[in-house]
Amino acid sequence: MEQKLVLIVDDDARNIFALKAVLRSRNIASMAVGTGAEAIRILSAAHSVGAVLMDIMMPDMDGYETIAAIRGMPGNRQLPLIAVTAKAMVGDREKCLEAGADNYISKPIDVDELLLQLQQYLSA
Repeated sequence: MEQKLVLIVDDDARNIFALKAVLRSRNIASMAVGTGAEAIRILSAAHSVGAVLMDIMMPDMDGYETIAAIRGMPGNRQLPLIAVTAKAMVGDREKCLEAGADNYISKPIDVDELLLQLQQYLSA
């Protein structure tokens, strides 16, 4: 069986580096893109992505728009999407879930919580 990848969508190279390091330490394969448009391009083709970590605050197409676009694509309606945001303000979690995210995690990321969420989605 092909290993499922975690797709990291974030415009900050430091966040990508940190997330990839955490995932690699747990033998979880990942790939990263810097824009919502790139994520949509990857997810519109045949892919082995098992979960997406979606940064909310990105230029051009933000995470809310990207999540909505991914949810509108055939074959990706059930793809697990975890919203990742630095703005942990009242209502952010609900806004992310309304946009179509399955779960939400705020920065700085609690690595144990992130790994629990990913394990739940990747083992399904």
